[in-house]
Amino acid sequence: MNVKSAKKPQRRIDTNYLQRFHLQSYGSDNLYPQNLMAIIGASGTAQLCLSRYEKFVEGYGFNDERLSEMVINREGLTMDDLLHQIAGDLTRFRGFSLHVNYNVLGQISEVNFIPFEQCRLEETDDTGNVAYILTHCDWRGDRTRNGKKQLVTEKNIERFNVFNPTPEVVLKQIENAGGIDSYKGQIFWLSMDGRTQYPTPIYDSVITEISTDEGLGNIKYRNVRNNFLVACMLVAKKGAPRINEDGEEEDRQMIADEDLKEFQGDTKGSKILYVELENDEDEPKVVPFPTRNFDKEFTTTDESVIERIYSQFHQELFYSIRIGKLGFSGDVMRDAYEYYAGEVTTEQRFIERALMKVFANWNEANMPQDFSIRPMKYISAENNDKSNGE
Repeated sequence: MNVKSAKKPQRRIDTNYLQRFHLQSYGSDNLYPQNLMAIIGASGTAQLCLSRYEKFVEGYGFNDERLSEMVINREGLTMDDLLHQIAGDLTRFRGFSLHVNYNVLGQISEVNFIPFEQCRLEETDDTGNVAYILTHCDWRGDRTRNGKKQLVTEKNIERFNVFNPTPEVVLKQIENAGGIDSYKGQIFWLSMDGRTQYPTPIYDSVITEISTDEGLGNIKYRNVRNNFLVACMLVAKKGAPRINEDGEEEDRQMIADEDLKEFQGDTKGSKILYVELENDEDEPKVVPFPTRNFDKEFTTTDESVIERIYSQFHQELFYSIRIGKLGFSGDVMRDAYEYYAGEVTTEQRFIERALMKVFANWNEANMPQDFSIRPMKYISAENNDKSNGE
């Protein structure tokens, strides 16, 4: 078999052009990031791995504490807050976006965080460039504001110029907008998959396993909460038919459907189902009611799914510690932390370079220039006590 004859997989992201809004759709339904968040949120394993991934990318914040405490907008957002928000979006989507405002001199005076899932790229021009970033608070159209649904219409979509801090360009945009009070600023949109390319996160290739993890959880839930757990039941003949209030004959149902629910679930299990007979000659007999536990049948699937999710996040060492393969000690955890801190250096450098580009045009001359991020390290309780004592 060669590449030509091999079965072709489906494309991870279908990018179409929505002529109505002149934008590139993010996925066939333009909801790729929203769908990702829903799938990840339903998997405990994926959520745990993603949370660890985010924590290591954020590290211990910036090395320069002055930079960490610096306030960058009128709402009091600090650089430390901004780093936390950026790390969240970069690990979830492999991209992030910032909104920047300028003063009358064409200098950046304010930086705001814009959720990446709210941004879409405008259709490219003849040269392949994107001139505007389109934003909407909810591309599903379900969110409300002042009691009204924010439908995906041209009225509810905002367009921002792409980031270009060149003073001449900024001043021209301010002039075209009718002055600084009418100018909406620019959006710095970044993707680790390349300029003007919608990114796919590192866990995209195991979306099937992540969804399977949710399904396995549902099976365990149903097995414990809803499984029929009657210890035994009494069985007897049907008995004589009943006469209802209208004088009509009707079949007698010895056990009603609603009665069966009284023997389902973890809090009602192992009861004896008792049936009272009307005819003395019908002698009941006790019959054990077998139950089935589906957990064992899915054990292999469960283990393989969890292992693949951990591996896709490059967290094999943490998985080995979890299953007891490496044991647990301070040295083992330090090695795992050091290894994974090295795995996220690409993401940290991506953030550092982006922030350097933004704040090179900051309106204050004494802006700190060290944007390096301190890597995450394992601190045991013993080492923590020693550091506190010192």
